[in-house]
Amino acid sequence: MKHVIVILDGAAGWPLDDLAGATTLEAARTPNLDALASRGTVGVARTVPAGTEASSAAACTSILGYDPIADRVGRGAIEAASMGIALKPDELALRLNLVVVADGAMSSYAGGSISSEESRAMIAELSDALGDWTFEFHAGVAYRHILVVKGHPELLDLEYTPPHDISGQPVEGHLPAGDGAQLLLDLMERARRVLRTSAVNRERESQGRTRVTDVWPFWPGAAPAGLVAFEESRGLRAAITSGVDLLGGLAQLTGIHRLRIAGVTDGADNDYAGQAEGALAALDEFDLVIIHVETPDEEGHAGDIEGKIAGIEAIDREVVARVMRHPGPLRVLCMPDHPTPIAIKTHSDEPVPFVLCGDGIGHNGASVYGERAAMEIGLVLDPGRLVMDLLLKA
Repeated sequence: MKHVIVILDGAAGWPLDDLAGATTLEAARTPNLDALASRGTVGVARTVPAGTEASSAAACTSILGYDPIADRVGRGAIEAASMGIALKPDELALRLNLVVVADGAMSSYAGGSISSEESRAMIAELSDALGDWTFEFHAGVAYRHILVVKGHPELLDLEYTPPHDISGQPVEGHLPAGDGAQLLLDLMERARRVLRTSAVNRERESQGRTRVTDVWPFWPGAAPAGLVAFEESRGLRAAITSGVDLLGGLAQLTGIHRLRIAGVTDGADNDYAGQAEGALAALDEFDLVIIHVETPDEEGHAGDIEGKIAGIEAIDREVVARVMRHPGPLRVLCMPDHPTPIAIKTHSDEPVPFVLCGDGIGHNGASVYGERAAMEIGLVLDPGRLVMDLLLKA
């Protein structure tokens, strides 16, 4: 038996007046997800436990069958693992976004749509100017990077606000806060001065593009200990494809193989067909393959209704359809990790709809796939990690 999980990151959401009361997931044309629902098992799963930050770190940990509380790893440490950064016992890793702050407000949490090439050069500038015994800068993808801090465990206990949570809002009151925060506040001020004279910014400005103004640290994490490898706990060899470092980090920490497929990105330019075909080819070697697609989440953060719908439809058309055509005994699980409602442009913690279909899986009455259709069925998996048990049941 082979298994495929398709994670439509952030695809769930809230009803919108612009869509006559439908969510983006309900409004999207998803004939393949609907077909799975019409012959499979549909329900909702609480992937983000009460009191836990509504992040992909917690939600995807749940989908992989782990406990996001007992097995918690700070997201910075997860992404650091994805980048091959081995944290020492006295080191922490924080996500470090390149951002644009204008008139005191978070104008762009994504660095004005900065490219990976530009941001690597910008991180090099910051590292040359500010890197020392305490701070190490590591370039990631697009606006997402890693800051390693040595000798300051107190940073784990500060209050942080992810920049995508305050898109278009004043940054005042959302900076790192608590005992020891001044270390990061000072770094942010020094980085601001470096960015004012950045060669990358000068080039962007000459092209009429937005200058990156600030760095924004958040999501700290220390080196994890005690995570049981997926193959050891489940007896299956697993692989994952994703355009973001978070999923790569979870794979690294759980012994899941990360597939490197050309054209896989974190946005609307993702090669959905290539990602699906590469993942399905890997089933020759692996028992379970996870296909994580970031696009709906990115469009949700941008507040783009049409973009989010287009991303969901592309996953249905190019990914789910190919999975359904794969020959041989197969079970398929499709679900978002968390909602990213257009109305708030960030994550929320409501349960997400899932559909499970394939060999040995019965039909429980649904005819379409969506938030309300799943809630009406009445099957609730809480904690959400039970969805992996359902997928792998004998």
